[in-house]
Amino acid sequence: MYGTLWHILPGPAWVRVIILLALLALVLFCLVEWVFPWVNSIIPTQEVTVDG
Repeated sequence: MYGTLWHILPGPAWVRVIILLALLALVLFCLVEWVFPWVNSIIPTQEVTVDG
C-alpha cells in the first residue's frame, strides 16, 4: 500500500515527502476535530473519584 502511494505521488522524493507529511497532518487534524469527539459521545463515561 505504501509503495503504491509513493509511486502515485508526483515529483521527486523530497516533494513526495512534503506531500505525505501534509496528508498525515490533514488526517490527524480530521481525527482530532471530528472522529475523536464523535467516538467520545458514543462511549459511556463513568464518574470515577479517588479518595485519598
